[in-house]
Amino acid sequence: MPQFRANQGDHLTDEQYQDHILQGVSRTFALTIPQLPTPLCRVVSNAYLLCRIADTIEDEPAITPEQKRYFSQLFIEVVDGQRDAAQLASELHPLLSESTIPAECELIENIVRVIRITHSFTAKQRSILCRSVAIMAKGMSAFQADNDVNGLKDMPQLDSYCYYVAGVVGEMLTELFCDYSPEIDKNKEAMMKLAVSFGQGLQMTNILKDIWEDQRRGACWLPREVFDQSSFELKDLSGGSSKSFGDGLEKLIAVARGHLENALAYTLLIPRYERGIRRFCLWALGMAVLTLRKIDRNRGFTSGQEVKISRRSVKATIIATRLSVGSDRLLKWLFSLAALGLPRPTTAPAPQSRRFQPYSLH
Repeated sequence: MPQFRANQGDHLTDEQYQDHILQGVSRTFALTIPQLPTPLCRVVSNAYLLCRIADTIEDEPAITPEQKRYFSQLFIEVVDGQRDAAQLASELHPLLSESTIPAECELIENIVRVIRITHSFTAKQRSILCRSVAIMAKGMSAFQADNDVNGLKDMPQLDSYCYYVAGVVGEMLTELFCDYSPEIDKNKEAMMKLAVSFGQGLQMTNILKDIWEDQRRGACWLPREVFDQSSFELKDLSGGSSKSFGDGLEKLIAVARGHLENALAYTLLIPRYERGIRRFCLWALGMAVLTLRKIDRNRGFTSGQEVKISRRSVKATIIATRLSVGSDRLLKWLFSLAALGLPRPTTAPAPQSRRFQPYSLH
């Protein structure tokens, strides 16, 4: 993969710039998105950048909750075509601190280029993207304002948080896949029931991996209820581990595993000949399962770097899924092998379909 270099996009077309900045903000998605068919690759790349802009607004510690709500609403209106993207860039970019990585700062500075591509899509594609951005931005604003080191209240609250930051992305991708392919659209109802769970499995894996990084910046996305049952108080989280904390962690690992099993079921609903779309899903799923296994085997970890999967594991995931992408039986076997030893949920996570409401363009 080409090395990302900041501020190298001035001479590029908007399409080239989109590919360029994607490498900077997410090495993982810069790897997986190009597996999609070309028409989907373009719109999914743009959709990811829109989500990353919303995420950057919410993660920036130098702006107040009131400012975050203002910029989130402004961003929603920019995506919808009601407000000028240049206004958002000129107001937000100067407020970003060193906590925001250079690639994200560059992305905010070049919002106009990203939005030009957004507004080139079909009305249906734009409706799908607008809906997802609106739900994500508003949901994240609400949770960011209330979150602190004491964590979330319980599993239902964790489910809601995961929906706003990842489940809605699963719905968005499903809508885009179905819009692209009439054959995939035949399985839309079943896929929509699993899409939120797919997103939650990936998000819960990230939450568990990033526990200590989040804690150091004053945030915690773990549910207190789960750790109360293990006689551990999240307010005592301090970079170490204990058996009671490990017991709570085990329960969340089991829940995440259940969601990733739903993610596999979702992927198998995609026709076998759509190998690129299957690879896109399988690579994300495979890397999440391997990360979850590293967390489970090292519950005393104190940094996400300790449970980050190696490049060798990433390459193995790519090779294994390429060889088995057309065989449902082989994919099920590979998942069982990768998940070997992971705790199982006491009850399988139920599909979490939410009625998809199209977003009306003005």
